[in-house]
Amino acid sequence: MSKKRPLILVTNDDGINAPGIRTLIEVMNTLGDVCVVAPDSPQSGMGHAITINDTLYCNSIKMTNGDPHKEYSCSGTPVDCVKLAVNEILKRKPDLCVSGINHGSNSSINVIYSGTMSAAVEAGTLGIPSIGFSLLDYSLEADFDPAKKFVKAIAQQTIKNGLPKGVVLNVNIPKLNAKEIKGIKVCRQANAHWEEKFDKRTNPLGRDYYWLTGEFVNEDKGEDTDEWALHNGFVSVVPVQFDLTAHHAMKELNTWDF
Repeated sequence: MSKKRPLILVTNDDGINAPGIRTLIEVMNTLGDVCVVAPDSPQSGMGHAITINDTLYCNSIKMTNGDPHKEYSCSGTPVDCVKLAVNEILKRKPDLCVSGINHGSNSSINVIYSGTMSAAVEAGTLGIPSIGFSLLDYSLEADFDPAKKFVKAIAQQTIKNGLPKGVVLNVNIPKLNAKEIKGIKVCRQANAHWEEKFDKRTNPLGRDYYWLTGEFVNEDKGEDTDEWALHNGFVSVVPVQFDLTAHHAMKELNTWDF
């Protein structure tokens, strides 16, 4: 791989054959030298899970379309993929890590469950500028073409400017055609939650089992949030920090009589 072009690590949580990652690879190939390390099967909702009680396999995939980049299929989680890429596969630290493009939203509270974003966060903890991309379309026939120019623009600016220490970007793209998307907005994460329910059923052997269901509830009326941006035709960009310390609470806690 050339040292003159940025080295870009590409991963996801939908699996290495998902249409979203193929689109992301296509765009990243125009910006730098690409290495793909992605799960061999869907890993949605895995969050920051890692494999510690099982073996990990990582197989090189032969490219048949003439693309110069390398691809590896990993048996682990999205975070496993990043760890293996940085520690075992790549000869130097990537200049950028991009994850996605995810099928479906990772805005608001969804960020904490997201394997897509956890891969980006893991790379961020290693000092790699990182971005998670998601498209608000769960369909297997989702059209990723309108996302391309926004993915490229945000990645280019990240390569050019870097990111603040301890920050990664959570990018969500509305389900609209390119002409309908109004632009890009830097936002805060909306204060929303899931009202969860379990659909309880009984199998033929008499054993109870459950399907998790729920309704997304956004009570945040702010016009500076990712949810507002997405519902009003904008691509949302939320800077996410992986320092989970609630700094604003420390003063109060220090008044407690432990």
